Amino acid sequence: MAEGKPGLDWLASLAEWVDRRIGWSRLPLPLAVPVLIGLRRQLRKHNLYDTGRGPADRPTADQSDPGEHQLRRTLDGTFNDLDEPLMGSVGSRFGRNVPRDCTEPADELLSPSPRQVSSQLLARREFQPATTLNLLAAAWIQFEVHDWFSHGHVDDTWDVTLDPDDDWPQHPMKIRKTTPDPSPDPAGPPTYVTDDTHWWDASQLYGSTRDFANRMRSGQHGKLRLDELGLPPPDVDASIDLAGTAGNFWLGLALLHSLFLREHNAICDRLAAAHPDMTDQQLYDTARLVNAAVIAKIHTIDWTPAIIAHPTTVFAMRANWFGILGERFERRFGRRSGNDVLQGIPGSSTDHHCVPYSLTEDFVAVYRMHPLIPDDFTFRTLRDDQPVATWALPDLMIERVRQRLSELPMDDLFYSFGRAYPGAIALHNYPASLRRLQRVDGLLDLAAVDILRTRERGVPRYNEFRRLFRLRPPATFEELTGDQALAEELRQVYGDVERVDLMVGLYAEPKPTGFGFSDTAFRVFILMASRRLKSDRFLTRDFRSEVYTEAGMAWVGAADMRTVLLRHFPTLKSALRGVANPFAPWTAAPAVPTE
Repeated sequence: MAEGKPGLDWLASLAEWVDRRIGWSRLPLPLAVPVLIGLRRQLRKHNLYDTGRGPADRPTADQSDPGEHQLRRTLDGTFNDLDEPLMGSVGSRFGRNVPRDCTEPADELLSPSPRQVSSQLLARREFQPATTLNLLAAAWIQFEVHDWFSHGHVDDTWDVTLDPDDDWPQHPMKIRKTTPDPSPDPAGPPTYVTDDTHWWDASQLYGSTRDFANRMRSGQHGKLRLDELGLPPPDVDASIDLAGTAGNFWLGLALLHSLFLREHNAICDRLAAAHPDMTDQQLYDTARLVNAAVIAKIHTIDWTPAIIAHPTTVFAMRANWFGILGERFERRFGRRSGNDVLQGIPGSSTDHHCVPYSLTEDFVAVYRMHPLIPDDFTFRTLRDDQPVATWALPDLMIERVRQRLSELPMDDLFYSFGRAYPGAIALHNYPASLRRLQRVDGLLDLAAVDILRTRERGVPRYNEFRRLFRLRPPATFEELTGDQALAEELRQVYGDVERVDLMVGLYAEPKPTGFGFSDTAFRVFILMASRRLKSDRFLTRDFRSEVYTEAGMAWVGAADMRTVLLRHFPTLKSALRGVANPFAPWTAAPAVPTE
C-alpha cells in the first residue's frame, strides 16, 4: 500500500469528509475540483496494493529489437521504467486496489448462479439508449480495453448449474477458467498475469509479439500495411488467435483500428518530411510513440468527458492532461511548471506513488460495459441521412467485417456510428446477442461470464467493495437502487444485500448528473486514470521533443478526436459541425429534396 506525505494528508482527509457528507457532485466547481484532488490523494494512499512478481512471470526483455529502448516503446512493455525494466511488461501480475485477502471463498463463487443473474437482472427487455453519446463511444472503450489488459483461459471449466427449463444447449453451462498465475504464492490468494502490457502503448494496433509486429510493417518509411478496405491485409489475420481477445473483433473496432492505422502512416509522412534522415525503424518507433499519446489524449479529453459529462469531471479530465491552468496557457507560454496539478500530467515527473505500476483486477471489473452495445444497427448515408441497411450485431462480427466494409463507404459507416445511440449502462440492458455469443471456442453467455470473472479474480461484492473504498454501503436493496421495483428484483435473486455482485450494484445505483456509469466505479477511475499517465515514462518525463521530436510533439498537441477524424475523412466535417464532443450524437445530414 502506498504511503502519503503527512503535510498534505489532513487536506485529503478533509476532502474525503466533505465528499461523504455532501458529495463531490453536489458542490460548485471551485469546491468540487479540490475535493476530487484530495480524494485522488486518499486513493493513492489507501487503494494501491502490489501483488509482486513470481519466479516464473519474468518475460525475456525485448533487447533483440533494433533501436534504443530509452527512446522507444518495446513490444513486450519492458524498460518503460529503466530502473525496474520488467514493471508493467507482458506476464506481469495484475495489481489490486483492495487487499488481496478480501478474495471470496471458492465455494461461494457460483452463488447465486451467474446464469440466474444474467437471465433475471441483466437480460435486455427493451433497448435503453444513452442519448448523450454515440456508438463510437461504445466502440472506443472496447478499442482501449484491448490495449490495456487481457487474461488467458484454460480448458478447465466452471460448471454452472441451470434450471431444468433453461434453453441453454449445454447443462451444466461450462465457463472456462482464467489462466492461473504460472508462479503463484501458495500461501496467498490467487493472482493472475496479463497477456498484454500494462502500459498505454497502443498494443491493440502494434501487437505484443515480434511476429505480429513484423507482419504489420511495410518495411518502408516506418509505415504499416493497409489494404484497400483500410485494414491490415488478410495474411495478418492468419496470425491471430480467434479464441482469444481478437475473437471479439467487430465492425466498430474495425473502424477505429483503420482510423489509427491511417494515423500512424500520416504521422510517418510528417516525421519523414521534418527529418529526412530518419530510418524506417526510427520512423516506426517515433510514430508509435506519437500515435499512442494521441490515443491517450483522446481518451482523457474527449471520451471520458463524454461518458461522465458532469461539469466538474469534464474540467477535471482536461486538467489531467492540461492542468488547471488549461490548454490556452500551455499554448501561449509552454510548460512553465513541473507540477501536474497546474499544467497536467504529460511532461511532469514520473511517479508510481510507492507501489510498482500495474493495472488492477478492480480496474478490469469496473470496465465491464457491454450494455453500451445495441443488438441492431441502422446504417445511413452521409449525403442525405437516408437508411440504407439494417444489421444485427452477429452480422457485424469478425467473420463479416470485410464484407460490411466492402458494401458501404467508410465515411458512411463512421457517420452512422456517430448518429446512433449506444445502450445505457444499466440493469436489463445487456445485449441479447452477447448473451448467446457464438465464437470459435464455443457458445457464451457473456453476461454470466462477466459476473463469474469478477468473482473468480478476487474482486469483492458490491457492498464490501464500497467499504474498501471508504464509501458507505447501502443497508437495503431500496437504498442501493432508489427504486422499489428494482429493489424487489434484486432481493429475489440475492436475498441479502451483502451478496449483490459488484457489476450488478454498479449498474443499479443512481448515477450523478451527466454520468453514464456509477459514482462507485468513478472512484477507481479517479485513481487509475491518472496512474496510467503518471507512471508511464513516455507520458511524463520523456514526453518531450528529444524523444518525440518537435514535429511529433506538435502533432500530439494539435490532435483530438475531431482532428483525427477529419484528417482521414474530411467529408465528415458537416456532421461534426456544432458538435462539442465527437463522442456525442452528430448532426444529421439534411434530406435531399424530392421532386
